[in-house]
Amino acid sequence: MKAIRRFTVRPVLPEPLRPLSDLARNLRWSWHAETRDLFQSVDPERWAASGGDPVRLLGSLRPARLAELAEDRRFLRRLTAAADDLSDYVTGERWYQAQSAGLPAAVAYFSPEFGITAALPQYSGGLGILAGDHLKAASDLGVPLIGVGLLYRHGYFRQSLSRDGWQQEHYPVLDPNELPVALLEEADGSPAQVSLALPGAPGGKQLHARIWLAQVGRVPLLMLDSDVEENDLGERGVTDRLYGGGSEHRLLQEMLLGIGGVRAVRTYCRLTGHPEPEVFHTNEGHAGFLGLERIAELCDQGLDFDAGLEAVRAGTVFTTHTPVPAGIDRFDRELVARHFGADAELPRMDVGRILGLGMETYPGGEPNLFNMAVMGLRLAQRANGVSLLHGQVSREMFSGLWPGFDPEEVPITSVTNGVHAPTWVAPEVFRLGARQIGAQRTEDALTVGGSDRWDAVGDIPDQDIWELRRVLREKLVAEVRERLRASWRQRGAGTAELGWIDGVLDPDVLTIGFARRVPSYKRLTLMLRDRDRLMDLLLHPERPIQIVVAGKAHPADDGGKRLVQELVRFADDPRVRHRIVFLPDYGMAMAQKLYPGCDIWLNNPLRPLEACGTSGMKAALNGCLNLSVLDGWWDEWFQPDFGWAIPTADGAGTDADRRDDIEADALYDLLEQRVAPRFYERGQQGLPDRWIEMVRQTLTLLGPKVLAGRMVREYVERLYAPAAHAHRTMTQDTARELASWKSRVRASWHDVTVDHVETTTPLATAELGTTLGLRVRVGLGALTPDDVEIQAASGRVDEEDRITDPATIALKPTSGPDEEGRWLYEGPLSLDRTGPFGYTIRILPSHRLLASGAELGVVAVPSEEAVEGAGVLMR
Repeated sequence: MKAIRRFTVRPVLPEPLRPLSDLARNLRWSWHAETRDLFQSVDPERWAASGGDPVRLLGSLRPARLAELAEDRRFLRRLTAAADDLSDYVTGERWYQAQSAGLPAAVAYFSPEFGITAALPQYSGGLGILAGDHLKAASDLGVPLIGVGLLYRHGYFRQSLSRDGWQQEHYPVLDPNELPVALLEEADGSPAQVSLALPGAPGGKQLHARIWLAQVGRVPLLMLDSDVEENDLGERGVTDRLYGGGSEHRLLQEMLLGIGGVRAVRTYCRLTGHPEPEVFHTNEGHAGFLGLERIAELCDQGLDFDAGLEAVRAGTVFTTHTPVPAGIDRFDRELVARHFGADAELPRMDVGRILGLGMETYPGGEPNLFNMAVMGLRLAQRANGVSLLHGQVSREMFSGLWPGFDPEEVPITSVTNGVHAPTWVAPEVFRLGARQIGAQRTEDALTVGGSDRWDAVGDIPDQDIWELRRVLREKLVAEVRERLRASWRQRGAGTAELGWIDGVLDPDVLTIGFARRVPSYKRLTLMLRDRDRLMDLLLHPERPIQIVVAGKAHPADDGGKRLVQELVRFADDPRVRHRIVFLPDYGMAMAQKLYPGCDIWLNNPLRPLEACGTSGMKAALNGCLNLSVLDGWWDEWFQPDFGWAIPTADGAGTDADRRDDIEADALYDLLEQRVAPRFYERGQQGLPDRWIEMVRQTLTLLGPKVLAGRMVREYVERLYAPAAHAHRTMTQDTARELASWKSRVRASWHDVTVDHVETTTPLATAELGTTLGLRVRVGLGALTPDDVEIQAASGRVDEEDRITDPATIALKPTSGPDEEGRWLYEGPLSLDRTGPFGYTIRILPSHRLLASGAELGVVAVPSEEAVEGAGVLMR
């Protein structure tokens, strides 16, 4: 019989056990081993059956077991200790509280997905896992963050395989009452709500959403849910699934996330007394509409649109995660226009101004598309990519927004991603560290970081490191066999067919992991390029390898599904199925077992399409070595001491097939000639000394760099603190002043010219160490010297006279304006480099409230007539 209604009956905990509820409701348990151990001791079998979810565990306990525990003095002592530890964690001073004054009172962090724990499946891939790690690291550091996202009733899809290896999707319905979340309530106990106006309906139709609260250590995570009775069926489905539906569905999701998210933050702060955020961080363009809501708030306080825009930009940080335009959400401008303005949301704002923020008004842009990343950049005074290489790629990709500037000067910086070590480090690895330097120092090293090296790893005996690696490999083998057996049963195999699974993988064989989403650029099947060579590697008599593969293709990506099927069919071959496996339904729970058990983490994307790629970081923290294309973070931190770089064939003349052939050959060569021999080579003590040394170097040199604690400290120091300062400086009067100044500068810029450039020193003396005098005549039109900076930019030049790595100095006005309204500027130019050398002059807008001279995207440079005899100085 099928139930006509479903609801959750919660247990009533005896008074002595009440702290269990607080421990279960704070997601710190997901990365705090002692709390998880406590819940496991409540009922080990039910703990396993609940998937390690304390809320489900407590909901399944019999009253008799609860009564037993309430009388168990040893258990109650452990419970008191865990509850006291959590209380100290969420209220005590941490790194942030020990910093100098001036840091933001609070930061709101918006993301379309958050990967906190498998018990709260609200993520699809790296963006969500990164956002979850950001929240956890902020909690560990004491950063006053408020997370903002959506609560998807179907989460992301579950993946299984058909008999012939085709990916199949399932969308289990999530009941928030069974998740580790609680409704945010008004003072009278009613659910707190936010609403958005919808277009076209007489009488003002609205989209309503409740706010669920997940407590991530010290950090509240607000999640908006449109599945409420006040909504019609269509509106109830807005938050149905992550990255699902058509354009309008996605637009409504992103309006709810951005606009509804700001309203949710205001509601939360009103109800709890939490400080209002001074900084808003937009994690990718999906949440970009948050800036519009904040402009509307300021307009209600008396500012006009332009002044509101300046005030909002001052306190906004935007992080881009995609290295390709195709990865950005773009909407038809008519669709966006319909959802804003007089008859829809933000009725007091001019629709044309809203559209102008997202339009691709640059060469090569699509004039009828509204680009969420472009809006994110225009609404944020500070922006960053997620690795050094990705920052460079982003500056080139978005350079059209700053015409006249070289890509290197585009105001997009980099903060390389990190991973939350307590979440991803195996307990066995933590225990080895604790044995070496103590539990507290190990916990500090993994959370706060701060040291460039973990020198204590150097004192761990080789034997201990090698035994740890074998234990982790052994656990992975057991996990793989269990998951493989379950997968084959789903595919329709009977128990009698599955005896071979007991021989899958070997805990003494070199184990390679490859697990990630399956878009084409990540090249899941590059390893299959030459199947005979791969088979030889898998079945080598002395130096075999084994490979564990996992990954989901997007439900609408049949090309990705074909790649999965191709890999699965190869792994089904009876000749190699004991050496290569594909595990369906890749997620956090699987990943936490997979990373520690592998010896090598493989990553072979098309360079430079991997923005960062954090899976290899998680593997490295467990002593796994990276074998990767030089892309994302590996391009930045690779050293031969702790891994291998796969050479790339990314020249412009190489077609895609040829490139795959070349890079696959390079991969096979590395495995055959360097990786496998190093793993199986034995020293005098019978241990692989050189391999163990690489593991040691990975932990010592790479470990501290890949921490989310390091990443969040960088965000605080380099982006949040300056944004908070700019926010405080941007009073209503200064916002009006800056908006008025920008308007005046843009209107007058066509009259700004560099008219004449000359040197006051004969060129014959142009030797290293010489100082030239520069004299420059400029026209400023209606502007004054206070509005601009006249710069000399100099440095080495290439064959086309382009200055590389320029140094800039500001010239000073010496006279003017003359009868023609021209100003004279002078200054010294030091010839500090030998070889081909050149300089140029340029004029930039200058104002004390600008974060960058490129902010307005305007620059004036000399015409050809103005530079006769004043161009390249040295050859």
